[in-house]
Amino acid sequence: MHEMGIVSGILSSAVDAAEKEGASKINDVRISVGVLTEIQDFALQFAWESLSPGTIAEGAELVATFVSPVSKCSQCDTEFEHDRFEIVCPNCGNFVCEQIKGRELTIDSIDID
Repeated sequence: MHEMGIVSGILSSAVDAAEKEGASKINDVRISVGVLTEIQDFALQFAWESLSPGTIAEGAELVATFVSPVSKCSQCDTEFEHDRFEIVCPNCGNFVCEQIKGRELTIDSIDID
């Protein structure tokens, strides 16, 4: 389960950032996850609940917002949402498109005390 490694990195980054701010507790960590990363929310939650005890994030919530894939057409510059497989510009039918959203994994905010 690669989510354990991902959550370990998120937890470590969140704890480091919170401690630098003098926090004694993390209340929640909000992340954005691209749908195309194939990271599953239930696995993230399981990993968070397994790894956060014993840290200042114990009892904190991990809130994941999943970001749909978006690409930009190289021919007409149309930006469009799409699924995992059908990446065709709906405006001009071009198949050459640049993916601009859908593979990210970022920490958006950390709520601390």
